[in-house]
Amino acid sequence: MPTALEMKPEEWRKFKPGRKVATRAAQSKYLKKRRAKGLELAKKASLLLRQRYGAKRVVLFGSLARTKTFSSWSDIDLAAWGIAPDKFFSAVAAVTGLSPDFRIDLVEPDTCREAMKDSIQKHGIEI
Repeated sequence: MPTALEMKPEEWRKFKPGRKVATRAAQSKYLKKRRAKGLELAKKASLLLRQRYGAKRVVLFGSLARTKTFSSWSDIDLAAWGIAPDKFFSAVAAVTGLSPDFRIDLVEPDTCREAMKDSIQKHGIEI
């Protein structure tokens, strides 16, 4: 690519040096708002799980729990303790229907894979 001094007029018309900076700033603002919305939705889901399904403890884990790994494709990952086995699938249906903007995954910590249990333990946030 030529330097700015070597560019032809038609190349200058295409060149917009601030565009990437503006795009990054807009993306950062969007992600900040989306993450805040996701956290509010996670709290709402936690309250629902506690009140309607008897959850004793709810933990947020995954990318929403960690600012640096959150992206526009992030979902909401929740682990819930204390939901009766016969109510678990109803609880899953209730939280997945809370918002069209986020996919919500609910796991039962006692029966999930060890790697997921480790992630919940190390990076989870009780909500």
